[in-house]
Amino acid sequence: MTTPETSDSLNSETKIKSIAAGGGRITLAVHGTKAVFEDLSAAYPLKLLSPRINEPRVGVVYLLSYGGGLVAGDQVELDVVLKERSCLLVLSQGSTKVFKTRSGQRLASIRPNGTGASDDSLTTQTIRYTINSKSTLLLLPDPVTCFRSASYNQIQTFNVTPDGSFVILDWLTSGRKALDEDWAFTRYYSENEIFIGGRRWARDVMLLEGDNEDGEHLEGVVPSRRFLAEKLAPYSCYAMVLLYGREVEKIIDNLRVTFEMITVFKRREPEDLIWSFSPACNASPIGLGTGAIVRIAGTETDVVKVWLKERLRGLEEIVGPDVYRKAWR
Repeated sequence: MTTPETSDSLNSETKIKSIAAGGGRITLAVHGTKAVFEDLSAAYPLKLLSPRINEPRVGVVYLLSYGGGLVAGDQVELDVVLKERSCLLVLSQGSTKVFKTRSGQRLASIRPNGTGASDDSLTTQTIRYTINSKSTLLLLPDPVTCFRSASYNQIQTFNVTPDGSFVILDWLTSGRKALDEDWAFTRYYSENEIFIGGRRWARDVMLLEGDNEDGEHLEGVVPSRRFLAEKLAPYSCYAMVLLYGREVEKIIDNLRVTFEMITVFKRREPEDLIWSFSPACNASPIGLGTGAIVRIAGTETDVVKVWLKERLRGLEEIVGPDVYRKAWR
């Protein structure tokens, strides 16, 4: 005979088993004024942590990996749902490290039905976000740092209602410069595709490929093209920020005004940080939101980090100053 308690236990076990290695689910709802995670589950190597905070309708989640980073063959697949009126701040603890290619199959590369990863040297992270009515996503992770010879794919898809809002930060560093790993990875691919009200609002793709595995010139061969580090010099950190919705209109306006005040003239040396601002077309037929795309390049990661912290400070009005500081500790 199955008791209610036994039935609940079986259902819980079935739910856990339904998550493949590297998979996860996040569902945030608002009960009264309190943000509640109706689902917060993950399987190795993905780890999700949610600290307790006191801000109304705001939830915080850290996306982590066991061992401090992702390794060749790891496959992370995450679904995130923001229910009506909720606000989710997504962070990571330290940079998203992608370790170098390593032979052999790992647990996280094993897919259901015995299907293995198509490329054991490739690390992939696929995240799907659903932003429902009057909800807000603040995606502010630390930058991706690819180690020497690493190969990394990141694909993020966002489905947003016209009255939703978001700030999406996607950025990467050149690697471990202290170990002479300056753009020495094999491959970096990042894709962000955003749909608002069912219509594509933006699709941004960045692809960086090293010239060879070691990032070095072949002996006796004169290269016919510049190497990745030469192409991207003198900057070692690149970032993109996508903004949309009523909740972040003030931030967008401040960025626009600041950018319009920039005076362009010749310099003998490159600036430590350069940035651009592009207004994004309104995808909403009823005019509920405005948007923008900001791109930043800096000679050092900390230079970009300080700039982002200051320009996005308006988010304190949404999550509170204490929670906002968590993103830039």
